[in-house]
Amino acid sequence: MTLPGTDSTVTHLREASTDAARAPLSFGRKGKLEVRLAHTAREIDAAQALRYRVFYEEMSATPDERTRATRRDIDRFDAICDHLLVFDHSLANGADGDELPPEAVVGCYRLLRQEVADRNFGFYTASEFDIAPLLAGVGRDLRFLELGRSCVLPPYRNKPTVELLWHGIAQYVAHHNLDVMFGCASFEGTDPKALALPLSYLHHERQAPPEWRVSALPDRYVDMNLMPKEAIDPREAWRALPPMIKGYLRAGCYIGDGAVVDHQFGTIDVLILFPVAQITDRYLTKFGKPA
Repeated sequence: MTLPGTDSTVTHLREASTDAARAPLSFGRKGKLEVRLAHTAREIDAAQALRYRVFYEEMSATPDERTRATRRDIDRFDAICDHLLVFDHSLANGADGDELPPEAVVGCYRLLRQEVADRNFGFYTASEFDIAPLLAGVGRDLRFLELGRSCVLPPYRNKPTVELLWHGIAQYVAHHNLDVMFGCASFEGTDPKALALPLSYLHHERQAPPEWRVSALPDRYVDMNLMPKEAIDPREAWRALPPMIKGYLRAGCYIGDGAVVDHQFGTIDVLILFPVAQITDRYLTKFGKPA
């Protein structure tokens, strides 16, 4: 199983641990870039610093007093999640192995398995979308993985970095035998009318079937049906989508019902839902299975 943007030239570095509850720390390397799980507090701190740079300095997130003082994007979920990181070995100042410095972290994703969420305080996505009916319904016998807090430094927003991130997620999903991925994907800006074209396109063309449908919470629900279907130019709508959402769609993900305005981060969020078994044959045949 391979996910959008992965590539067969990625070299697998480490075999899965014999402990089924623990994923391998490193999932692959391509040239100077390596993807692996954070395994020290220092590496998680590096991911939080990277998120601050992207969300608060580059984009339009609004920091509270603590966030501004620490220059870190931190919330309570960080302590229970796995953190998938991309390292640039050329920034490691000669360090190697498990001793790469924080400044070598150039991309990250936050991963939360259902079994971990259930033991703690649930999923972050539940603060925006009503996922409980899905988990109790068609998903009651499935294993879910929440994807979140993805970001990459500007010079690395290219195919090799995206390939490695998705390669790492694919390896993680396979190792833990997970069935469904989901999470919030974001548009920059907080005015739904300014995003009427892409939001309406997602509503009309990509909404999940009824048994998989998840709606935004009633008090946060923003209607995505802002334009009639016949008024939408699909090519223009596609061009208006963020690259990450395009990747999800190419691989066959569903979109939830309704969007949510996140004023803290200056975004409009939609729910992406990705049954692993329904990844399109195009990706399975083009990229093959993970190493």
